[in-house]
Amino acid sequence: QVQLVESGGGLVQAGGSLRLSCVASGSISGINTMYWYRQALGKPREWVAASSTDGRTNYADSVRGRFTISRDSAKSTTYLQMNSLKTADTAVYYCKLNLAGVSEYWGQGTQVTVSS
Repeated sequence: QVQLVESGGGLVQAGGSLRLSCVASGSISGINTMYWYRQALGKPREWVAASSTDGRTNYADSVRGRFTISRDSAKSTTYLQMNSLKTADTAVYYCKLNLAGVSEYWGQGTQVTVSS
């Protein structure tokens, strides 16, 4: 069984930074892709960033240049460094693991609130 636990959310002023972490436990060896999503109140969940085991990363246009996804395989942890935060970035942030295109797992989410 795979479990994902996010942390690092909080309250920050616009222009500030936060780093989210997603720790994975369980059987996660092999080809996989880690994603970050977010869901603002009253809005659908949206994809933010992705990192695959081949080293490729990709970002939504709304965060490209401000957010950076990275992985520490030794710690089974994926990070989302968020800089130049805007009030529009306020949301619950979730990590998702896709294992070899077969199985998907979600974390419980961490709240990020950006004040003006």
